Amino acid sequence: MWVNLCFPFHFKKPNQIVVHFSASWCIPSVAMNPFFEELASSYQDVLFLTVDVDDVKEVASRMEVKAMPTFLLMKNGAPVDKLVGANPDEIRKRIDSFVQSTREYIA
Repeated sequence: MWVNLCFPFHFKKPNQIVVHFSASWCIPSVAMNPFFEELASSYQDVLFLTVDVDDVKEVASRMEVKAMPTFLLMKNGAPVDKLVGANPDEIRKRIDSFVQSTREYIA
């Protein structure tokens, strides 16, 4: 399967999406999977997806993914931030900022 939902898709149109571009042969990508699932549990208003770059090369190419793991933050379908590498603290910081900025915009 090329896309893995990290939690049940319970809303109609996601405003915020975090995509983990991964590969089964990439040890840092595989190591980030439990952390990514933890994030999905923490931010339940955000859609978290895992994309295997070997299964969907055209998507990885279109999103200019050149290394794994790559984390892409999207709002309303448009990329707003990208982080390359397995850095849990930085990923959490960026996602938290991403979520807070959208909440402030809505309020």
